[in-house]
Amino acid sequence: MMHLINSKALILLSALMLGGLFCYIFHSYRLANDVIPESHEFHLMAPDHLLYEQPSILHGRSDVVTVTPWLAPVVWEGTFDPHLLDSIYKLRNITVTATVFAVGKYVMFLKSFLETAEQHFFVGFKVHIYVFTDRSNEVPRVRMAAGRQLTVRSVPGSERWQEISARRMELIQTLIEEQPPTPRGYIFCLDVDSRFHGRWGSESLGALVAVTHPGYYRDPRSRFPYERRPASRAYLALGQGDFYYCGGAFGGLLQEVHLLAKTCRQNFEADAQEGIEAAWQEESHLNR
Repeated sequence: MMHLINSKALILLSALMLGGLFCYIFHSYRLANDVIPESHEFHLMAPDHLLYEQPSILHGRSDVVTVTPWLAPVVWEGTFDPHLLDSIYKLRNITVTATVFAVGKYVMFLKSFLETAEQHFFVGFKVHIYVFTDRSNEVPRVRMAAGRQLTVRSVPGSERWQEISARRMELIQTLIEEQPPTPRGYIFCLDVDSRFHGRWGSESLGALVAVTHPGYYRDPRSRFPYERRPASRAYLALGQGDFYYCGGAFGGLLQEVHLLAKTCRQNFEADAQEGIEAAWQEESHLNR
């Protein structure tokens, strides 16, 4: 399936699109029911006397683009200092939430996902992983480091992965609404049939973060599998769209992902009422 991707490809082949921090500062929250933090903090500081290599304006990766036309950073291996970034964000005492859906036979991927997450996913930070599954008794016991926890939530099973996909945005929206409003809370929504082969950490923090699909990042947008039917609310016309983002990994600040999930859910449900299922379900709506 196109939306189920090994995270080795995600980390090594794709760019993390840290979307819109500059635009986000001026973004107003339109809906009264959205999750709104008490304050926004954009001033990041490194610890005193932290030593790191002198950065260069003139030298760096020249084989890839590291900024979009709207000035959002594109993060690749070799474009950041992990020690510097971790030192900055650990001062902020952030919490990272992760959601993963292990419904039906997909529970067999959960052990590998959780074990490799312990090795590579935001190591040294406070992490809370939520597992949504219809087989709670099959969730493996994985020893987690201090400051990290696992919560299992029961959801109905389904014979079609498309139905699981359809409920995903609703469950993410509901989970965020249960969290206390905070300017320091981040969430990542990840596919269970992935495993971590290397670091995934503070370099991926931003207001809204998406991952370019490793199957399409070299292609012109005319080849992207966007939803092309005008009747769908996920519709993107030929000549539109910037990148093709995979549905298996996205995230950002709690309030931004809440708005994203809520919008995708509303559009998904409106399509369903008219008998329309987008080409790649929530991934199509995510790209829209």
